[in-house]
Amino acid sequence: MADNSPEFDLEALDAYLMSDASPDNCMMLSDLDGLLTGIVVAPELIPPSEWMSAIWGGEEPEFESERRRQTVLGTIMGRYNEIVAVMNSDPDSFDPIFERWPDGEVVVTDWAAGFLDAIKLRHKAWEPLFKHPRAKLLVEPLIILGDDENFFGRSTPEPERRFYASRQTVIPTCVIGINDFWRDWQSRRKPQPRRNRGRR
Repeated sequence: MADNSPEFDLEALDAYLMSDASPDNCMMLSDLDGLLTGIVVAPELIPPSEWMSAIWGGEEPEFESERRRQTVLGTIMGRYNEIVAVMNSDPDSFDPIFERWPDGEVVVTDWAAGFLDAIKLRHKAWEPLFKHPRAKLLVEPLIILGDDENFFGRSTPEPERRFYASRQTVIPTCVIGINDFWRDWQSRRKPQPRRNRGRR
């Protein structure tokens, strides 16, 4: 039987996003990965129809062929499902997709900006984390790296920004902590079964 499932090809997705065929304001691979991760660990379910639009910058993507369309969209959904599976089964193995300069330097700011774009889709739902005295520390490095002026109303001193940017393990640590926070928060919100009281 033929396998008709979409291809999972991150290199092909990266090439499409950087090509002239993609929308002018679309995300690149690293900030797209940050967005998908933010969607996965968000406190509310966000439908693909909503976050797909964020990927393309509000424009409609065009594809030269049906095969290219299936590969691009299939890889996006494949990466989303991969992050879901990792967060459900083995969060410690989470591996963000960071951009790298030709000299090998890792760039984490784009990924963090994509994660913040996911928060913006449900900003009010994230308020319990922002208001928590300890848990809010999990998201602060992502805000500093991504776009702290829109969240804090001030710019972070450059030495502090460089400190977080030079420690790429900060991001997966924060993401795992955020994922744990929302799981615990949602479990505490679930109605607890009422105890059976015997009649006297």
